Amino acid sequence: MTTIRVGVQIQPQQAPDYRLIRDAVLRAEDIGVDIAFNWDHFFPLYGDRDGAHFECWTMLGAWAEQTSRVELGALVTCNSYRNPELLADMARTVDHISGGRLILGIGSGWFERDYDEYGYDFGTKGSRLDDLAEAMPRIVDRWGKLNPPPTRKVPVLIGGSGERKTLRIVAEYGDIWHSFADVDAYRRKSEVLARHCADVGRDPAQIERSVAVGGTGQSVDDVLRQADEMVDLGVGLITIDTGGPDYDLSYAEGLCRWRDGRNG
Repeated sequence: MTTIRVGVQIQPQQAPDYRLIRDAVLRAEDIGVDIAFNWDHFFPLYGDRDGAHFECWTMLGAWAEQTSRVELGALVTCNSYRNPELLADMARTVDHISGGRLILGIGSGWFERDYDEYGYDFGTKGSRLDDLAEAMPRIVDRWGKLNPPPTRKVPVLIGGSGERKTLRIVAEYGDIWHSFADVDAYRRKSEVLARHCADVGRDPAQIERSVAVGGTGQSVDDVLRQADEMVDLGVGLITIDTGGPDYDLSYAEGLCRWRDGRNG
């Protein structure tokens, strides 16, 4: 039976006082979430496009110090924004600060405003995925050279569902695959991932499956029905998001109670 975990993405947007985010992370740990995520953007994705926003990885260092139990990471880091060797070193450092609780969530990037305003080359979807494929072995190689090394094999979560390139990268390097797929899309994508795993000689059962649930206007019961559907397909990590400034964790609380009941 799949062991279920719950992650909450605490979006670092629309919270003009960082203490609101700090409080949300503590509350998330207190209610029993397994993983606290943020995201790697420079501007809000929802609401006031010029609203308050904070940076991802400096925040993860702070979370590593303020928490004691939850795993933590970005959902997801944009590969384009940092040299792969530097990112590996940053991840190793937060891994040590947290006592071995970091998950390296990573993806190819997509939010064009981030690129334009911070001076990165946006390229194309294909070129960004090629860059991610080239970065992954460099990250893994750098982990093997750092002194001290990471405290554990840092789990790599790869976000995305592209069938030709993204799922191939997941098959090669992912410990966790994250998607926003519904039931039908998840079944299809999972079959594609299994084929990529066969091509690289890997058991697809080694890759934990993660899916985001929730949506505008949905009730807690709606979210739990979605979660049940996905877990019945073998998904082990269910994620929900919450935004500032209020950081409502009622959905996450419901998922934690549901998880405890499903795990027995």
